[in-house]
Amino acid sequence: MQPGVAVVLVCHNAERDLQRCLAALESGNPHPAVTCIVDSGSDATAYLAELTGRAATQVIQTENCGYGRGNNTGFAAIPEGIPYVLFLIPDCFVLSDTLARAVQALEEDSGIACVVARLAGYERGTGNPTGLLDSTGMIRVWYGRWQDRGQGEADGAQYQEAEFMSALCGAFLCCRRSALDAVALVPGVVFDPAFFLYKEDIELCLRLRAAGWRLLYQPLVKAWHCRGWNRARQAMPYHLRVMAAANEVRLYRRHPSPYIMWALVKYLLVRYCRL
Repeated sequence: MQPGVAVVLVCHNAERDLQRCLAALESGNPHPAVTCIVDSGSDATAYLAELTGRAATQVIQTENCGYGRGNNTGFAAIPEGIPYVLFLIPDCFVLSDTLARAVQALEEDSGIACVVARLAGYERGTGNPTGLLDSTGMIRVWYGRWQDRGQGEADGAQYQEAEFMSALCGAFLCCRRSALDAVALVPGVVFDPAFFLYKEDIELCLRLRAAGWRLLYQPLVKAWHCRGWNRARQAMPYHLRVMAAANEVRLYRRHPSPYIMWALVKYLLVRYCRL
């Protein structure tokens, strides 16, 4: 029997994506033992009424508390005895065997804390793949910036080998619950709540690696992701660019590194020069 998996979905004005995300989870995959849907201050919440009676589903409403805090809320609500947790964002759609393959990777190696999927781009407007990669794990370039490996490349024969990574993308993060418990800041608090949005996944990954856990990119685990990474950076709202830059500084304060100098320069340029 497939070991139990809990799915945590944090939603903020994501109703249209959530329905497709839930349908994908139920299409061919072993059904999650429980799905925790955390609505983080959405403008319209009528859609939650349809989910309240859904089998093996918990619906939790909060203020707009951010992605990290929302995941902590969902994680704390998971019943005891479920060994694996999938943190999934609503605009990420799994394939029919995604969950089974992710759990298999965790079952085969007790030293792995988290498995990430090969994420390919998906255009929500047309409902078609973009033909481009979204993420195959995260890497840190020479000057200190973390980025999704392969992002924007044509989706071809590259990155087809399983490998351990320095960090993983939080859009699809299938985790061993005991590993999360081992590095929790306090019981039930896995993601650092200081990171409202952006870099909370990297911070968790660095904490796991510091504790001796490994992070696996497994290309046989596949999913689609609708992230709009191909837009010009200036199209991203100013306050979100400032938040992302500030969190890079915060990341290197949590995990000391000379790279903090680059992060400080970037923050100042974004904050005061609006670059």
